[in-house]
Amino acid sequence: MKTFTPDSSIASDVIPSPNFGDRNHGRLADMILLHYTGMPDVEGAIAQLCTPGTDVSAHYIVLEDGRIVQCVPEAKRAWHAGVSFWAGEEDINSCSIGIEIINRGHDWGYPDFPLRQIAAVIALCRGIMLRRKILSHRVLAHSDVAPARKRDPGEKFPWHSLANSGVGHWVQPAPIVRGETLKLGTISDDVLGLQQALAKYGYGVPANGTQGTAGRNTVRGPGTQQVNFSVSKRFPIGRTRLEFRAEVFNLFNHDNFGNPDANISNNTVGTITTADDGRNAQFGFRFAW
Repeated sequence: MKTFTPDSSIASDVIPSPNFGDRNHGRLADMILLHYTGMPDVEGAIAQLCTPGTDVSAHYIVLEDGRIVQCVPEAKRAWHAGVSFWAGEEDINSCSIGIEIINRGHDWGYPDFPLRQIAAVIALCRGIMLRRKILSHRVLAHSDVAPARKRDPGEKFPWHSLANSGVGHWVQPAPIVRGETLKLGTISDDVLGLQQALAKYGYGVPANGTQGTAGRNTVRGPGTQQVNFSVSKRFPIGRTRLEFRAEVFNLFNHDNFGNPDANISNNTVGTITTADDGRNAQFGFRFAW
């Protein structure tokens, strides 16, 4: 593929990928989607994203030393999201800029993200947000838009650091409290309320009032230090190998849920019950607007 001029002034190199197309229906990017590469070495990750026939790509790759490589022009549709959904949008590739962060991921030891790499991610995102007028809460994880099948960039990714720089959405967790346990198969207004609230925020959640298989596919996933559901980047809970077995009780009950920029000073506190190796445990979270 012919090389091109990078969109970002902080991109140090261009490695063109042939794996891209036009954005459907003339969509403009209004979202940034963050991934980790999940491969054992840098060379293999770059080759995967830039080799014809792999059918995957991203606009940018951020290396561990902070260098930034652009692979696809921002105006084009890179192939990074896969089957995904957010806020009514199913073609996430057409509305997003994809950033792959070099990290071996959960299958290869999942190392910490170096500070210089995170600084580069923040600088890159801030530039894209400014150029394309992308709102901070539209900077999302791959696990946000595909929670049933993806968990990157994972629980070690420092969303709080990004949010402190105006990138992404993060709030501190509330104290752990005790509460009722809702089990699989439970049908209740509490379950329905959570499903409706998650859907209002953007998640592809069926609002049927039943805590069952469909709900588990949306709000479950193995993780370390926090649940690997995309809300987990806002609500870390400091546990391991957690799976949601119940729903949040009256957690997201505000009319401005889904609008983190709303001018409301109060916080809403709720609880969620999980199962850890068969033992019930209750966790509390705080959501702020």
